[in-house]
Amino acid sequence: MSKMADMAQAIEDLHKAAAAINDAADWLTQQFSGTNEDLSANPASVQKPAKKELKLEDVRSVLADKSRAGHTAEVRELLKEYGAAKLSKIDPANYKALMKDAEVLGDGK
Repeated sequence: MSKMADMAQAIEDLHKAAAAINDAADWLTQQFSGTNEDLSANPASVQKPAKKELKLEDVRSVLADKSRAGHTAEVRELLKEYGAAKLSKIDPANYKALMKDAEVLGDGK
């Protein structure tokens, strides 16, 4: 792997780690926001925290990492599949699917 690909992977790993830490902090906050009696009396009322909604910046970061890793043409093609030449023109409702498709870019090398 090139240094740029290594750096792109490290950045992606840091983003994932930050998201995992944030999810854990949200879960802990929810778990300890009430009293222990509340939790034991009705464990079904304790729910997983909702996944954070993806923002343009989140998607842009991942696509930029993929582009720097040498997959610029694939990123452009992916954007076209979602009906836009630019990320800013893509409907935010499609961000999750776009991210899922982008994650596999470069897996086949």
